[in-house]
Amino acid sequence: MSFRPASEVGFSTPTTRFVAPGSVTNGEFGLFEWRMEARRPGPRPHFHRTFSESFYVLEGEITLLDGDEWTRAGEGDFLYVPVDRPHAFRNDSDAPARMLILFSPGIARENFFLEVGDAKNLSPDELVAFYERHDQYNL
Repeated sequence: MSFRPASEVGFSTPTTRFVAPGSVTNGEFGLFEWRMEARRPGPRPHFHRTFSESFYVLEGEITLLDGDEWTRAGEGDFLYVPVDRPHAFRNDSDAPARMLILFSPGIARENFFLEVGDAKNLSPDELVAFYERHDQYNL
């Protein structure tokens, strides 16, 4: 069993709080809280080959791509994205939003979020390698 009091789970990046990374769940899943300011783009459409991703909106409104269409999701809405399915998200609203993101299995996805800020300095070939190393294939 693993218990982590809220006081020990701060935001690790300006947008991401690693609530229960795979290192805490024996690799079974990863649970992160994501927050977005108003009118913010998110990742471009992409897919993962080795893990599924799910989104649960806690507050505000997030626009989610489920592979086929963009859907506005509000508090309490949920989207499951299986392996190899294109997806993306963004905040099109005039208010901040928060959601939970669940990765299964719990790969070390936190490394991606910690390193992605520095990826803007990479060459195009290095950027492709960075995303592939983190099992993210951008469309």
